[in-house]
Amino acid sequence: MEKRTGLFANGIIWFGVAISVSEIEAGIEIGAASTADSLWLPLVLGHIFGGILLFFVGLIGARVRLNAMETTKSTFGKYGSKFFAALNTFQLLAWVAVLNAQGASALAGLNLPISFPLTCVILAALIAAWVYVGIRRSANVTTVVMAALAILLAILSVKLFGLDSSSATAAGNATTATVLKFWNIFEISIAMPISWLPVISDYTKDAEKPVQATAISAIAYTFASLWMYIIGIEISGIGANNNIAQAILLAGLGIPGIIIVVLSTVTTNFLAANSAGESSKAIYSKVNPKIAGVVVSLLSAALAISGIMEHYISFLYLIASVFAPMAAVLLVSFYFSKERSESLGVWLWNIFAWLAGFIAYQVAEHFDSVFLGPTLLAVIVSAAFASVRVLSENK
Repeated sequence: MEKRTGLFANGIIWFGVAISVSEIEAGIEIGAASTADSLWLPLVLGHIFGGILLFFVGLIGARVRLNAMETTKSTFGKYGSKFFAALNTFQLLAWVAVLNAQGASALAGLNLPISFPLTCVILAALIAAWVYVGIRRSANVTTVVMAALAILLAILSVKLFGLDSSSATAAGNATTATVLKFWNIFEISIAMPISWLPVISDYTKDAEKPVQATAISAIAYTFASLWMYIIGIEISGIGANNNIAQAILLAGLGIPGIIIVVLSTVTTNFLAANSAGESSKAIYSKVNPKIAGVVVSLLSAALAISGIMEHYISFLYLIASVFAPMAAVLLVSFYFSKERSESLGVWLWNIFAWLAGFIAYQVAEHFDSVFLGPTLLAVIVSAAFASVRVLSENK
């Protein structure tokens, strides 16, 4: 009998996904260009909406026992599924590289006697080793790592709150050149959970209790992600030049700070690299997902060294523009369609519905602040077009 994962294991996995330098960087971006009384509502709403989407998308994989990209086959057809799997594999490779570069940059700021390229290679090697060992074989180690990381982050949080913010040059600064509006903050807040939509089913598919495990996964991620954003907001307000490494040094965390950066980078990147392997399997069934994940981990080092981090925010928005409307069509098709159609016409309509949402996102992104924000707008547009087909089918 195939071994299933329990509630605790799923919670640990998705708590670890959110513990990353990238989430803290997103919080810094919000805190550096927002007033304290304007950021909390859109920040929380963005995470709640993103967490809800994570739950319902993850539940699909948990119920049909397929990985994230395999679940799209019934909605977009064989080749549509391969198209999204290919996009997901490439975006995960880039995502691992971004996270790798962010971790290496943060470590460089802690004055380690190691060059940036070598740090990227070391981090990539650690990720590759973890992917090769696998989730189940490293379950106990993962639990210990997450517990240690949570304790260290709690210490960092307390120390950051205790620092004098009178010299702050970011949060609440009315002279900031760029001031984020409500829907701008909402967009940055929802961007992170959206980036994991094409990944979550890779882990919920093996859950012993589909509904409960998916709920625990979404809740654990949402809670930990909000925590990381809040740490970032605090960093933006303590006069640390919006720099994670400098904030860690101001908080008096030397070696513990190094451990935080390394562990948070590896734990998040492990999931992304592992899922890249799962997506490659959806493209070509004979691919060994573990080997593919290792290859992605190693390739990420070269991409990280090349300077991908300079395009981090634009890349994050690109992910949302592709996978948010895809998830919208998938959700409508799975939860509201009475039967799974094998019709080419249905698949083409669903691809059109996705494309409409993708275009809506691209158009909305060019405006300073759009009502609902590009992501939510894209979701609504794609869901509306997908619903037209479902309604006509169900008559």
